[in-house]
Amino acid sequence: MVAQNIAFGIIAAIMVVGALRVVTVNNVVHAALWLVLVLAGAAAQYILLAAEFVAVTQVLVYIGAVMVLFLFGTMLTRAQLGKEKLLNNPTWYLGIPASLLLLGVMIMALTSSFGDEKLPTDSELVSTQAISDQIFGPYLLPFWALSFVLLVAVIGAIVLARKD
Repeated sequence: MVAQNIAFGIIAAIMVVGALRVVTVNNVVHAALWLVLVLAGAAAQYILLAAEFVAVTQVLVYIGAVMVLFLFGTMLTRAQLGKEKLLNNPTWYLGIPASLLLLGVMIMALTSSFGDEKLPTDSELVSTQAISDQIFGPYLLPFWALSFVLLVAVIGAIVLARKD
């Protein structure tokens, strides 16, 4: 259990550094790549929790699909891809108390909701097939609809970015 705690701390520290770099770097593509590091750290945390299905879903959906769409959209906007000046809002410091307030509310909500709850034992764990049946059983049609909406958005971005 000690090795798992040490691994959690290392991965969490890497995620915090990556998250800070996402908001401090001046290059949009580099910010997206730092975000990939943060999302990969989240997948590693899921593996530490023995939730391999959620970790693979994290990698496929967020790192694979969302980040590709993000980078694709960034490249289609014809934005400057190098270092950009004046990206920061002059009143950025006002976000610090707001983020600390949100952190306090989140900690309060988590401790009041899950304060005395224990993790399930090996006999209480649910199989991957049961999880996928619960997700894709009743929500298969909305999942397909969302995939078509994303496909239309990508096609629309290509049409808008095309030079005539």
